Amino acid sequence: MAAFQRFLAIVLADLRERTRSARFWVILVGMILAISQCFPPVDARYLIVALNGGERGYYSSAWVGMVVAMMFNTLFSLGGFYLVRGTLVRDIDTRVWQLLVATPMTRGGYLLAKWASHMVVFGVVVAAGLGVALVAQWIRAEDRSIDALELVKPVLLLNLPGLAVTAMFAIWFDLLPWLRRTAGNVLFFFVWIAITSISVAQLENANSRFVRDGWVSDPNGMIMVGRDFNRVREQQTGQPRDFGYSVGHAGVRKGPVLFEWKSWPVRPMDVFGRGLWLLFALAGVLAAAPWLDWAAARGGGSAKVRSLAGSRLRWLDRLLDLFARGRVGILAVAELKSALRRRRVWWWLAVLVAFGLQAFARGIAMQVGMLLAWILPLDILARGILQEKEHGTGGLVFAAPDILRRLLVARFAAGFALLLVLTLPGAVRLFATAPVAALAAITVSASIASWGLCLGALCRHARPFELVLITAAYAALQGVPLFDLETTPHDTMLWHALALLPAWLMLAWAWPRLARQ
Repeated sequence: MAAFQRFLAIVLADLRERTRSARFWVILVGMILAISQCFPPVDARYLIVALNGGERGYYSSAWVGMVVAMMFNTLFSLGGFYLVRGTLVRDIDTRVWQLLVATPMTRGGYLLAKWASHMVVFGVVVAAGLGVALVAQWIRAEDRSIDALELVKPVLLLNLPGLAVTAMFAIWFDLLPWLRRTAGNVLFFFVWIAITSISVAQLENANSRFVRDGWVSDPNGMIMVGRDFNRVREQQTGQPRDFGYSVGHAGVRKGPVLFEWKSWPVRPMDVFGRGLWLLFALAGVLAAAPWLDWAAARGGGSAKVRSLAGSRLRWLDRLLDLFARGRVGILAVAELKSALRRRRVWWWLAVLVAFGLQAFARGIAMQVGMLLAWILPLDILARGILQEKEHGTGGLVFAAPDILRRLLVARFAAGFALLLVLTLPGAVRLFATAPVAALAAITVSASIASWGLCLGALCRHARPFELVLITAAYAALQGVPLFDLETTPHDTMLWHALALLPAWLMLAWAWPRLARQ
C-alpha cells in the first residue's frame, strides 16, 4: 500500500507541475481546436478520415471515436513526446533524485510512475478530444445515438499502445545524457518519421497476406485500421475494395459517400497484437531502471570534456576578439564564444560536410548543405534567449542599465552571424551566379535567427522552435518551397522578409516579460 501511495504521489505531482505550465494549456486548446475541425458537414469540400474513393462513415459514436483516434495517432504521437518529456531531467538537475534514492521506492517503480504520469497527461488531452467529438456528433445529427464503448474503443486499441510507446521513448530520451536536449528532440523527430513511413509502406502493400490477415500491427495500429475498413466495406458492398485510407482528404467535389459504421468489429487476435505493444512499452521502461543511477550521476554534463573543447578553440577566440567592439559587439562575441566552446567534434565535422556540399555540390545536394547549415546551430538559436531562465542568472544580468536592448541585439547578432558563416560557401557561389538567391539565403538566415528568439521568448521553452525548424527542413526536403533558392528565390526572400516583422513585434512584447519572470 505504501508503495502505491508513493507511486500515486509522483504521478499527481507531475500532473500538477504540467498543468501549471502555459505549454500544457496551449497544446490542449490547440488539440481541441484541431479536433473540432475534423467533422466537416456533408457538403464540405474536404474530409479528415476517409477511405480511398472519398468515403466516410456517418457521424456515429464509433466513427467520431475513430476520427479522434486517427488524429491523435497523426498529431499527438509526435507532439505528445515534446509535451511530456523533461520531468526525469528536472528531477536529476534539481537533485530531487537524491532524495528519492533514500526512500524505499525501487528504480523500476520510480520510472513506471514517471511513465504513468506521461500517460495521465495523454489521457487528459485525449478525453478532451472525445468530448469535442461527442459535441460534434450531436451537432451534425447524422446519428445521435451515444455508445460510450464504441466511442472509446478506437482510443483504447489504437492510442493507448501507441502513446505508451511514445511515453517509453520520453523516458529513455530523458535518461541518456546526450539525448536530453536538442539532439534528442531532433532524433525523435526522425524516429517518428521512420516508424510512420514503415507503417505506411506496410499499409500500401495490399497484396501481402501478412497485411490482410495477420494480427501483428504497427505501434499506431494503422495496418489494423486499414484492414478493418476494407473488410467492413467489402461486406457492405459485396465488392472487392481498394485497400487503404487517408487522413486529410481535400478536393471532394460531389460530397462524400456515407456508409454505416455503428461499431468497430475487432478480432481477439488484433486485441492481443495491440496488447503486445503495451507490454513492449512497459518492458522498455523497466529495462531503463539499471541505468538510472549511471544517468543521474551524469546530470551536470562533463566539465572536463568542455574544458578540453575550449582549449582547442583558442585560435577561434582570438579571431572573434577582432569583432569585440562596442558594448553590443563585446556581448555578441561573448555569446558566440560561450556557444562554440561547447561544440563537440561531431558538430565541427558536420560543419565541414555542410561546407563541402555548399562549395562543390549542385541542385538538391547543395540545398541539403544549406539546410544542414541552418539546422546545426539549432540549440544555440532555440536557447539563446533563455539562458538567464535556464541558469537562474536573471537577477544579476538584468540589473545592468539598458541591458534588455543590448542583450537582445547582441543575441540576434550572434545567431545571425553564425548562420552567415555556416552558409558562407553557398552564399559566395550564389552571388557569382544568382545574386537574388544569395540575398534570399541571407534573408532566410535573418528570419531563422529572429524566430528562434521570438518563439523562445513567447513559449519560454526551446522545443517549439526546434520542432518548427526541423519540420520545416523536412518539408523542404520533400519539395515544399520553404527555403527554395533555386527555382523561386524571389518568393523565398519576400516571405522570409515579411516574416521578420511579426517575429520582432512579438519579440518586443515577450522579451521584457521573460526578463521580469
